[in-house]
Amino acid sequence: MEQTETSAVIILAEHSSWWKKVDVSKLSEDARYRILRYVVEKHGRKVILKESGISRVTLWRLLERKSPVKPEYVKPLLKLLTREEFEGLVSAREKLKALGILRSDGTIDYSLALEIITVAKDDEYLKNAILRFVVQEFREDLKKMLGISFAGIRLVWTEDFEYFLMERKKRRKVKDPETLKYYKSLFEKYLEGKELSEELIDYVVNHKNKWLRNVFRHYIQYLYYKRKISPETFGWIMEVVPSRSYRLDVRPYKIDLGDVKKTLDYLKQHHQTYYTIYRVMLESGARFEHTLRMIAEWSPDETIEILGSAIVTKRLVCFEDRGFCRYYMGLRGPEMPCEWIYFSIESLKTLEGFTGKRINRHQIRKYAKRHGLILPKYMRKVAWRMMIKVMSREVARFIQSRFGELRVSEARYGDLLGESDEQYPKYLEYLHSFLNTDFSLD
Repeated sequence: MEQTETSAVIILAEHSSWWKKVDVSKLSEDARYRILRYVVEKHGRKVILKESGISRVTLWRLLERKSPVKPEYVKPLLKLLTREEFEGLVSAREKLKALGILRSDGTIDYSLALEIITVAKDDEYLKNAILRFVVQEFREDLKKMLGISFAGIRLVWTEDFEYFLMERKKRRKVKDPETLKYYKSLFEKYLEGKELSEELIDYVVNHKNKWLRNVFRHYIQYLYYKRKISPETFGWIMEVVPSRSYRLDVRPYKIDLGDVKKTLDYLKQHHQTYYTIYRVMLESGARFEHTLRMIAEWSPDETIEILGSAIVTKRLVCFEDRGFCRYYMGLRGPEMPCEWIYFSIESLKTLEGFTGKRINRHQIRKYAKRHGLILPKYMRKVAWRMMIKVMSREVARFIQSRFGELRVSEARYGDLLGESDEQYPKYLEYLHSFLNTDFSLD
C-alpha cells in the first residue's frame, strides 16, 4: 500500500515541470542537503536510489555529510517535491538565485523581476501580496505619490451613519440589531470624536479587538460615500487597515461527534430553548444568525412568491406524513443566502413556544462556553458532514443554501426543491439514529 501511494505521488509530481526551471547549482550546500534529507524522510531510501541513480554507500555518505551533496544528485529529486515544499526548504534569496532572478554577483535581472510584476495583473493572489508588501514597506512613498490627505476629519457616530450601515452600504449590510449595537459600543468607546490620522489608523490596526477594524472600515466607506475623502485616500486606508483577520492555514477540520451528542443531551436537560435552536441548526444546516432571524420574524401563514420561479407558497410548508417542515427565508443579494430552513415536525412543536422573540446570540455563545459545549456556529458544519452521507451533494447544497457552489436556474429550482423534499426524510432518520444511539461518524 505504501509503495502504491509513493508511486502515485511520483506520477503526479512528474506532470509538473516547475522543477526543470530551477538551477540547483545556485543553491547552497545546506539547502541541497535539506532537500535530500526531506525527500528521504518523505519517500524512503529506495525511491531516492532509483531516482538519483546513486549507490547505497554514496547515499549514506551524503546523509552523514561525509561527502558534498552535488547539484546532479538533487536535481532529479525535485520532481518528488511540490513547489510549496521546495519553497519551504530554501531561503528567499536562494530561491531568487535558483530561478535566475538574482545573479550570483548579487545584481538583479530586472527583466525577469518586471515580468513577475506583469504576471501579477492576472493573478489575484500575487497582486494582493505585492500590494500588501508595498503598503507595509513603502507607506510614506505611497502616500506622497497618491497625494493622500485627511486633515480635519473627525469620527462621529450619527443616525446618518447608522442608516448607511443598514441600508446604503454595498455588499453585506448590517441588519442584525445586536451587531449594530455592538458596533456602536465599539465606536463610542474607541473612535468617537477622534481625528482621522495616520496615528489613529495605526491604533486601529494594532488594537487587540479585531472587530474595531471592521467598524473603522465601515466608517471609511461612509466618508467616501459622503465625498469627505478622495478615492486615493479611501483606497489607501482600506488597503492599510485589513478586515478582521482569520487563520488561513490549512488543517483538518475535526469535530468530535460524541461532543455534539453530549452538547445536545445537556441542552435538552437544562435549556429547552437553546436545545431547540441547536437542533434546528443540525436538522437544517442553517447558519446561526439565520435560525435566530427565522424565530424573531416568524410569519408562517404569510403567502409569498419565490423570486426567479413561478412558485407561490406559504412561508411555512409542512409534510405531516414525512415528518418535516420547511420555512422560506428568501435571503439573497448582498446578504449570506438562506432560501429554506428545513426542520422536523418535532422541532416545530417546541419552536412555536418562543417564536416572535429576539434571542441574543451572544448569550447563547456565552452559555455554551461556560458549560463547555460546542459553539452553535459549528452545527452547520456537522450537518453538512452528516447530510452528504445520505443524500446527494447537490441536494445538500440546496438545503443549506450553498448557492455559491450550485447553479440554480428558474427551471431547475422546482426540481431541486422536489428532490430535497424527497431526500430530506432520509437525513432526519439518520440524524434520529445518531441522537438516540451511540452512533459515530467517520
